[in-house]
Amino acid sequence: MTDTPEHRLETLGLSLPKPFQLPAGRVVPLSFIRIVGQDVYLSGHGALNPDGSVAEPLGQVGGAVSLEQGVEAARLTALAMLRTLKDELGDLSRIDQWVRVFGMVNAAPGFAGHTPVINGFSQLICDVFGHDCGAAARSAVGMSSLPMNMPVEVEAQIRLKS
Repeated sequence: MTDTPEHRLETLGLSLPKPFQLPAGRVVPLSFIRIVGQDVYLSGHGALNPDGSVAEPLGQVGGAVSLEQGVEAARLTALAMLRTLKDELGDLSRIDQWVRVFGMVNAAPGFAGHTPVINGFSQLICDVFGHDCGAAARSAVGMSSLPMNMPVEVEAQIRLKS
């Protein structure tokens, strides 16, 4: 079957980055993905370069990072999350529904474009999975900072097919 999320990624000219590489000296006592029955919980992910390192630019959106760069960071965050899912599930077609997405924007004081930034994440997911599967309940909020000064961090909950 050619109408799979993996095929849609290829058709869109997108490729998944290598798995996240923690910067030297950093330790995180967590799992980036937890599966409980048919429910998949994804820890916060950020934008990655193709080699799995943290993508730049870093900083606050509306400050050192432009709105357009924030949208691109959200798109790269979606690809990073898809890498985690692909590695754990083996096949992205196992996903039945994106249930919930919590998008965080490292926002400069006064910045209010959180929704357009996180739309970069949501649009890529809908492009890959279709609207019915990919349009999750979603929040897009601003934070005064994020880990490693990333401009975007997203966590999600997904439901697997039975």
